[in-house]
Amino acid sequence: MKILMISSEGWPLARSGALADVLAALPRALKKRGHEVALAMPYYREVRNHAEIATRTLPVNIEISLGAQKQIAQVLEAKTPEGLQIFFIRCDKFFDRSAVYGEKGEPYRDNAARFIFFSKAAVELARRMTPTPEVLHAHDWSAALLPALVREQRLPFASVLSIHHLAEQGSFPATDFGLTNLPSRYFEPAGVEFFGRLNLLKAGIVFADRIVVSGEPYAHAIQTPSLGEGLEYVLREQASRLAGILPGADTQRWNPLTDPFLAGRYGAGSLELKAASRAALLADLGLAPAPRGPVFGMVTRLVGEKGFDILLPVLDRLLADDMRLVILGKGEPAYETALGVAVRKFPTRLAYRHDYDEALAHLIEGGSDIALIPSRVEPGGFSAMHSLRYGVLPVTRASRGIEQIITDYDPAADSGHGFLFYKYGSEPFWDAIKRAREVFADRSEWERLMKRALALDFSWAQAAERYEELYGGLIARAAAA
Repeated sequence: MKILMISSEGWPLARSGALADVLAALPRALKKRGHEVALAMPYYREVRNHAEIATRTLPVNIEISLGAQKQIAQVLEAKTPEGLQIFFIRCDKFFDRSAVYGEKGEPYRDNAARFIFFSKAAVELARRMTPTPEVLHAHDWSAALLPALVREQRLPFASVLSIHHLAEQGSFPATDFGLTNLPSRYFEPAGVEFFGRLNLLKAGIVFADRIVVSGEPYAHAIQTPSLGEGLEYVLREQASRLAGILPGADTQRWNPLTDPFLAGRYGAGSLELKAASRAALLADLGLAPAPRGPVFGMVTRLVGEKGFDILLPVLDRLLADDMRLVILGKGEPAYETALGVAVRKFPTRLAYRHDYDEALAHLIEGGSDIALIPSRVEPGGFSAMHSLRYGVLPVTRASRGIEQIITDYDPAADSGHGFLFYKYGSEPFWDAIKRAREVFADRSEWERLMKRALALDFSWAQAAERYEELYGGLIARAAAA
């Protein structure tokens, strides 16, 4: 099959979260199954500055209408070392910036224009590709207008929308609807309008041939008010087109046996070598060495859904003992400021780094003992998968996504490889942390749990097979029409 992925992020070229991880691993897994896969993404300043990415400009200049205005999209092409073809949509007015979505905690004011332009340019690129793609697979709100454009133009593509971050919907003032150049009938409750605003994610939900989220339990959960982020009734209306596919971990990129960023590479038979990465992590961040207690790690976005509102109240209790906490990620200014204050209070026990650093992210996994994942919503569970791959045991809330990945530790049943808490709040979270610390004190039991975690299989193979079935069904239906 011929598949074009459309995404505002793609590892290692532009990353704000798990979306980039998916766009690194899923195309590779599909290519291994014999399919032709390409990726379309914006040509950001960060991409231009990647010296190892060799691009060539194609003789294609696409004129894109944004309301009454016109913008030109240039197309560049590159290939990853694995042979994945990448098409870059270039428009320096929109994408030659220091960040993907915004700066200093604020989104760019013209994000509606930027990503409507990107969706339109991706559709026009698909029309010009040879061979022609059979499936256009859009990811998240920033590409979610694409299915509506395909429907309106009656193009011969099957459209798929993957939702990785339901809370981020691309909601803009009604005046931005004019940038889509869609007929006015689309701006209504059955279309892209949502409470008087343009909602790009809703556009994808309503008009895509299939909608994919992370696993069947989560697919059901988002149809309820507690996890539907306001779109639950829209998702219930489209339930027949909603599919849950549990993603995988990028086992090529996240592998403690081969990870070039670790001070000591290790596996189930050489766990003693993990100590070198633990020591290197603390030394690199200027933290006091050799704590009696565990090293806690977090590689995450600093947003409400990731549980920082229940983490911050327990920081003093956590760091009062001889333990360490390392956090990597950026997000809401209030959380970043609170962590900065905590670092000044506990300078030898807490380290916080704002800008994503690939080497540090890997060293955190290799050097941590326990991963803290207090997320209110964690549909994909990528952080948990990566941590378990490194023998790092998670303390996490039992959300619908996490329960597909982590089993709670039960010594009576001799089962489990993590520490779950069920009610969302600081005190249940703290109780789970205390339970993990108690087990950590028993080194032989802790190493047994680490080996259990290392034996788990989170490869993309099963997910790629499910996507293959989904794409195949759409192509077969189109052929029969």
